[in-house]
Amino acid sequence: MRISFCQGLLSGAIVLNLLILYYVSRAQQQMMEKRKELGRGTRRVAVPASGLGGGLGLLVGVEPGVVGSEGHSRGPRVTVLLREFESFENYVGDVANSFLRQRPELPFLAVTDMSPYPPIVLPDGARLLVLSPSPDQPPQAHRPEFHIQTEFVLLVPDGVELEQPRAIERLIRELEGEGGGPVRLVAAPVLARSAVQCLHLRVNLREWTATYSPAASGSSGSVCTALQGDAVILIRTEDLFNLSVPLGRPLFSSVFVQTALRGWKVKLLESPCFSANHRPLFSSAHNQWKADTQLKEATGKLMRSFGLKRLMLPDGKEQWFGCSKETPRCFGTVQDDTPDYLYLDRWTPPCCLRALRETTKYVINILERSGVRYWLEGGSLLGAVRHQDIIPWDYDVDLGIYLEDVPNCDHLKNLDSGSLVDANGYVWERAVEGDFYRVQYSEANHLHVDLWPFYPRNGVMTRDTWTEHKQDVEFPEHFLQPLVPMPFASITAYGPNNHRAFLELKFGEGVIENPQYPNPSKKRLERSKL
Repeated sequence: MRISFCQGLLSGAIVLNLLILYYVSRAQQQMMEKRKELGRGTRRVAVPASGLGGGLGLLVGVEPGVVGSEGHSRGPRVTVLLREFESFENYVGDVANSFLRQRPELPFLAVTDMSPYPPIVLPDGARLLVLSPSPDQPPQAHRPEFHIQTEFVLLVPDGVELEQPRAIERLIRELEGEGGGPVRLVAAPVLARSAVQCLHLRVNLREWTATYSPAASGSSGSVCTALQGDAVILIRTEDLFNLSVPLGRPLFSSVFVQTALRGWKVKLLESPCFSANHRPLFSSAHNQWKADTQLKEATGKLMRSFGLKRLMLPDGKEQWFGCSKETPRCFGTVQDDTPDYLYLDRWTPPCCLRALRETTKYVINILERSGVRYWLEGGSLLGAVRHQDIIPWDYDVDLGIYLEDVPNCDHLKNLDSGSLVDANGYVWERAVEGDFYRVQYSEANHLHVDLWPFYPRNGVMTRDTWTEHKQDVEFPEHFLQPLVPMPFASITAYGPNNHRAFLELKFGEGVIENPQYPNPSKKRLERSKL
């Protein structure tokens, strides 16, 4: 068989790509093996660190008290890392001085996203790492894993001080004593144990939600999945850099979301307590306001990057980071009855469900006041029967209405001449996809409730035009005589009087007990994920 020039060229390109992939994988493996060897203990050497300023090198940490082959004592096991500080007021220099005065052998690293202004003055032995890349520097100049070569990292807040030199060894002993168990972080309070709260954190990516709840404490320390308050945390360097975002801000929020997803826990000790002369941290109400504002912005940015749109706090309050009435919904135009989030193995974002519930309650209230007979239709009825709510992966709400009742409703009767934006910002319109009505959450946010008009003919509810949805079919009017109340989306709505027969007529036998995504040919719901 003769091989054409194009076939030969293609084969050569494939072989070349395989060789490149092989050597890249080998290089990554060798780098990880080298890091592990350094973590277990190597000589302390200086490595040039471009872009760190002052020509300072990296300190490669090693185990203390061990003599190397050249007779030099081995270096420290811990790098002190300060991540959380504000450029407009901070005590980074004081923190560095405190730790280096007690433990001058410890590497001290302050990490910031951008070069701080005014510049921070650091003592000898302390370094500043700017994470934002610079076009004139190699990539490792701005990647923290290249600048921390000790076995452990001590994460410290701004303003903290080291008064007990052996406190760090206590944290190391506690962490090593946990072996390879789920406790992968050890924390000590700042000033007093009461300054820190031990929390349980449950992160549900499928539902875009993180839930915090209080955790009980014991006499010898508390084991939990998150902390709230002022604390110092020790973590193995390898564990820190196995997080996808090791030094995100806010630091505690970033770290604990990722560690909770991995099943890791943190042990909060009753003592030692680290000192802090600078509390409160900011000297004026204005600076406190600036810090609070930046914290709120950083939290929103972090949660959105993690795909978290709802935080449930320990005090029962909620924080939202998704869509609202003033913003577009969280997903785009739905193709093949399968919204984009299903392909990510996620369900409807909670902010979207909240908007759908609000719109449903609003529309039903107007229909009832106007004397328009309605009933839960299609997937919305299915959600009411299964969940007393919207199906967790659904993206709209469907209501059937009697066509003859439309003139009773001022919001519906004149839509042939154009859409209506009512006094509360809801948009009423005739749908462009067919002969039905649609009520959108707002002009910006197109989450909606669809109203499907039917009329009776010879005891059968019918329509003049139909869509391609399999549930859009005729059905006997006796299902609506009478309509029956049923709980749905935190309100009482009306539905057909024999919902099982009605749903099986529309969807097929066993539809209630066998949940499935709208278009299984595109994305199928695995029963194991329920």
